[in-house]
Amino acid sequence: MAKWGEGDPRWIVEERADATNVNNWHWTERDATSWSQDAINGLLLGICVEGEEGKCEITDVSNIDGEASINNRKGKLIYFYEWVVKASWTGTNKTGIKYKGTVEIPNLSDENDMDDLDICVALCKDQPNTPLVDLMRRDGVKKIRTALGNYVKHLRTEFTQGMILPTDNALNKQREEPQAKVNLDKTQIKTPTIGKTTNTGVKISTASFSLKDTFLTSPEELYRVFLNQEMVQAFTHLAAFVDGCSGGKFRILEGNVHGQFAELIPEKKIVMRWRFSSWPAGHAATVTLNFLSQGSETELILEAKGVPSNEEERMKEGWQRYYFDAIKQTFGYGARLC
Repeated sequence: MAKWGEGDPRWIVEERADATNVNNWHWTERDATSWSQDAINGLLLGICVEGEEGKCEITDVSNIDGEASINNRKGKLIYFYEWVVKASWTGTNKTGIKYKGTVEIPNLSDENDMDDLDICVALCKDQPNTPLVDLMRRDGVKKIRTALGNYVKHLRTEFTQGMILPTDNALNKQREEPQAKVNLDKTQIKTPTIGKTTNTGVKISTASFSLKDTFLTSPEELYRVFLNQEMVQAFTHLAAFVDGCSGGKFRILEGNVHGQFAELIPEKKIVMRWRFSSWPAGHAATVTLNFLSQGSETELILEAKGVPSNEEERMKEGWQRYYFDAIKQTFGYGARLC
């Protein structure tokens, strides 16, 4: 028998009177069903492809049936997911005629490799034949497969945070390690994960900050830039999903930034629950945009609260570069020089 303090560091029984499941070492199980449904919906909705045939976009995810869970058994994570997904797409050919079709994915599960995933694309029964089906089967299927691959990747990263808890020794070691690798480029707003808000119970330190900038346009026009999907896609240069109404959700920058519009006061204020997908699951910052008329210009004041302390600078620089500066460059809203 190992002497006191010489055993596996995950068995820290001296820190618990009952020595029950210390550091989640013995067992932990987490239901990922609701999180997965929202993640899959957000990743698929708004997928768009264009070609010589025209343009196609997934406009509705009508059914996500199945379940997902993650189990921790003695420090080893075991993933289970099994889904049947049905979605609808709308296509527009070069002459402006619209068509409707369906996408069905019957075997999204941990037992199948992503390359073996069946993705069935078809037209609705009342629709005439169109080359748009070939566009969806050729390019649309590739994007769908990539999106679902991202779901699996983030199920294994974001949603599992906190399932295996580190020991005090491990935490101390992490604090001593250089942070250069984590902070290679704080200005990069794109991060490699997606996900839904599901509370993991992880406590994090938060901070607040504010930004202010001036735009050579009216409050009405600038307000619309943040809520109109086509305008968001224009200044981010990437596909986006934006439901610009109170309670509506948004997902931009390839799903790496997402959230929900909590309050909208036309031409005056936008309040949103905003998060990087790399943040701990369940945590979002509150971002408030106030639009103030300054004659022919608009002063935009951003107030951000609940930002993870280690993400404050990255988020601040990201908003300035990928929102404010990008909007000015795309739409010509650069303020006049005094």
